[in-house]
Amino acid sequence: MSAVINAYPGGRECAAARLGLPLKKLDNQMYESTGHRPLSDEQILLLERQAGTTHLPDYICGLYGGVFVPIADPETLDNLDLYNRSVKTAVKRGQVDQIIAEALEDGVIDEQEIEFILAAHRQHIAARHAEVHAVIGLHSQQKNS
Repeated sequence: MSAVINAYPGGRECAAARLGLPLKKLDNQMYESTGHRPLSDEQILLLERQAGTTHLPDYICGLYGGVFVPIADPETLDNLDLYNRSVKTAVKRGQVDQIIAEALEDGVIDEQEIEFILAAHRQHIAARHAEVHAVIGLHSQQKNS
């Protein structure tokens, strides 16, 4: 929850205001203090959508060894968006390759390097999957219009 709140523009104070909660109540819910319910899924979704983050689904998917891939709304897609997605995917693949190259400099990939490689790889795969769905979504929509 800390990552969600910290990523929110303006931090805890603005997140509390957006949810209509006093700051102390947000803190109690965020840290699940005794006698306080955690933030609801709807509250977390609201904060993440406004911050443009996906910390909670990324965390949950990671627990299961998967990746979270948000699927774009075909109504919002165009060829420029597809190009931007393609560039971002290529950058993420390059980051994976760079991390692997740096890890191999000493000839051994240690546990921390494995974590970095796999985290970057999950981001690349999620970006590629979203890119493919966007292409399908845009061009399927055009055929049906």
